[in-house]
Amino acid sequence: MAILKIAKMGHPVLLQPAAPVADPGAPEIASLVGDMIETMEDAVGTGLAAPQVHVPLRLVIFKVGRGRASAEDGEAAESVPLTVLINPEIEPLSDELLLGWEACLSVPGLAGEVPRWRDIRYRGLAPDGQRIEREASGFHARVVQHECDHLDGRLYPSRMTDLSRLIFTSEIRHHAGANAED
Repeated sequence: MAILKIAKMGHPVLLQPAAPVADPGAPEIASLVGDMIETMEDAVGTGLAAPQVHVPLRLVIFKVGRGRASAEDGEAAESVPLTVLINPEIEPLSDELLLGWEACLSVPGLAGEVPRWRDIRYRGLAPDGQRIEREASGFHARVVQHECDHLDGRLYPSRMTDLSRLIFTSEIRHHAGANAED
């Protein structure tokens, strides 16, 4: 496994739609997944999309630890295990949007308040080809939407409705309830 270079905002790979993964079980996909996990852990991220490591394929990984889930959604929130999601699709379960702070490994040093659907259903494939279908709400739903945006050539600042809420991460302590991470 290897730690991969993370593409930064402005790189063309982050601006284009990613291609579907033809064979989730291919050895090169398994190798990519391993490298992405190592890269995400090294960067202390919550999620990572293949385009962020210069691979324009529809593949994301994410996890939400118990502490982070509780900090974002309250004590009853559950952790989300490490998930590898290939060729994902997202379906909103309501029109309700929530504002929340986000940061991104591809937009280092900044955080922004972004509206996202509160409740979603997502589906895709695991690396072994098994179908994954889950419902998510709150921070879990936010993470999935954020990572899947990368597959469509979008970064969170393009979803912001108030750019006065785009700040340096070093200043986030001045904003109540802010815990931005990617």
